[in-house]
Amino acid sequence: MKVENYLRMARIPYEIAPNASHFKAPKRKLPYIRDSGKIVADSSFIIEYLKSAYGDPLDARLTALENAQALALRRMMEENLYWTIVYARWMVPQGWKMTRAEFFKPVPVLLRRPISALARRGVARQLWGQGMGRHSAEEVYHIGNIDIIALAEFLGGKPFFMGENPTSLDATAYAFLANIILVPLDSALKQHALKCPHLEAYCQRMRARYYP
Repeated sequence: MKVENYLRMARIPYEIAPNASHFKAPKRKLPYIRDSGKIVADSSFIIEYLKSAYGDPLDARLTALENAQALALRRMMEENLYWTIVYARWMVPQGWKMTRAEFFKPVPVLLRRPISALARRGVARQLWGQGMGRHSAEEVYHIGNIDIIALAEFLGGKPFFMGENPTSLDATAYAFLANIILVPLDSALKQHALKCPHLEAYCQRMRARYYP
């Protein structure tokens, strides 16, 4: 979603490959892009490539300090808040019920339960190795809620995270916040985010502007 947000925000034409698979991806992970015969994997490297290939209409005006602030917020979301979302979707029973129903819908019915159970165990190992899986649910949500507060405080009353104009930070922020606030899954993260009304207003503003 981060990459698609950026493509729309930078007005770069694109097509989504309907049969893309992480098994065919160069790093065995989505997303990756193919542009004029060049394959680029990982969302951060993709956006760096797009900036070098098509110019930088979103971030060129930022100062060195603003770029540093944007990087710190991106890292917080990608390396910390991300895992709290994963935990809420894969480990918490309510979240897992919805994840299993939607994520594994393409899998044949007879294989759905064993494959989903195997995938869940893999995610649990990732969470344990990263460290988030070693905490209680209450502790995980506490960690995620602190990140949400930091985002809410930084956004404040601004229309976009870095001010009056959208930047690539918004491509990341909208991807994460929309996947907490705008999805049907209820969670402690969502309930906490909804206590910051300008975060929901931000999501609605981004959706109206780039996904009309």
